[in-house]
Amino acid sequence: MIPQAVELLAAYRAKTLSPVEATTAALDAIDRHNPAVNAFVLIDRDGALSTARESEKRWHAGCPLGPADGVPTSVKDALWTRGWPTLRGSWLIDAAGPWDEDAPSVARLRESGAVLLGKTTTPEYSWKGVTDSPRYGMTGNPWDPGVTAGGSSGGSAAAVGLGMGAWSVGTDGGGSVRIPAAFTGTVALKPTYGLIPLYPPSPFGTLSHAGPMARTVADVAALMDVVTGFDPRDWSAMPSPASSFRAALGGGVAGLRVAYSPNLGFGVNDPEVDAAVRAAVDVLAAAGAHVEQADPGFADPVAAFHVLWFSGEAKVLQGKLNGPQSRHIDPGLRRTAELGATFTASDYLDATAVRMKLGELMGRFHRTYDVLVTPTLPLTAFPVGRDVPDGSASPDWTSWTPYTYPFNMTQQPALSVPCGFSSSGLPIGLQIVGPRHADALVLRVGQAYQDATDWHHRVPALLTEEVV
Repeated sequence: MIPQAVELLAAYRAKTLSPVEATTAALDAIDRHNPAVNAFVLIDRDGALSTARESEKRWHAGCPLGPADGVPTSVKDALWTRGWPTLRGSWLIDAAGPWDEDAPSVARLRESGAVLLGKTTTPEYSWKGVTDSPRYGMTGNPWDPGVTAGGSSGGSAAAVGLGMGAWSVGTDGGGSVRIPAAFTGTVALKPTYGLIPLYPPSPFGTLSHAGPMARTVADVAALMDVVTGFDPRDWSAMPSPASSFRAALGGGVAGLRVAYSPNLGFGVNDPEVDAAVRAAVDVLAAAGAHVEQADPGFADPVAAFHVLWFSGEAKVLQGKLNGPQSRHIDPGLRRTAELGATFTASDYLDATAVRMKLGELMGRFHRTYDVLVTPTLPLTAFPVGRDVPDGSASPDWTSWTPYTYPFNMTQQPALSVPCGFSSSGLPIGLQIVGPRHADALVLRVGQAYQDATDWHHRVPALLTEEVV
């Protein structure tokens, strides 16, 4: 079994395992598996072991720094990390820096004593739903390195899926922690916007969230306890939570009102995805939830999302399309950024109005239903090196992620948990969506589902084939 963060912390407390041993095991896993999946763009072996030794001393003295002390953790290469470059998969960024400031979530990890292993792969500027970039190449899936890990936080998902650290922090502007979680059989939460502060501000504005990634709901909740909290650098940061997310995981789902939407009224699923998600809904019903099939009642907001997303891409590449490194820009990023540059302020405000109306609709929907469950994605992972699966009618990654980006527009918490496998052995994800500020409830539902199933215990063949 791959150690979980909560198990590591308990072992440190009991002095049956040390942070040095756990960090060494994570680094050994990186040595074994990173060549197959390309999850990391930077590995700081010496720094990680030094931090682990300091953590070990604190645990032996009975005075850990905080709830992350000694936990091996990675950070998506989209979040600033002091002393390490943040290159975002792009040749447009100079590695020389300076790199003298941490993003808020990274700062909270350091303050709590987490062992930072390195930085994980992302597509260029996190622009799409798979993870490949001109600078660092393609990231493969732990269950089959020939298929994508998803994106844009694909490196983080592959890392936690193979025991290359218990935790990772990713970002999610349209599904970017939930997409790779679904494809890799791991767990990820896009929290309510502002709950995990962001700095510097994202060019994608308030679509972009930071999100915890791990192998279990309990580990995701434990990481939420570390990385949430007010930071004055983020003008939209929420106050620090008054209670622990991990402590709120109990209670089950008995009596909760659960809406089950197979496709939000406009998606088309692979039959195996349909079957797995329907079975997951039955598990929630058997645990005492009142389940009703119900669509929220909105049309696909993809056109409005594209205005917002492509405008952000245009801002990212502003003044860079003809520079010395411009020939290395991801062609899909260039195409959509050029389209984004054609949108007017009126177009942007119209898209924002769609977003606001969608938020109102979902607010009313959650007066009737505590949570909404859907597939995370309508399909399983497809071959690496492609932005869309074979036969797609659109070149845009949004064509195969219809259930994720709507909830970036509404800023609601959305959790992806594994709920089965296809006949070809690839993971399938269940998405649990709650009203804004109901992150603890969403995690509680996810925990209840995991308590009744064992999908999160399954491990990829890359691990089961290891010689012991």
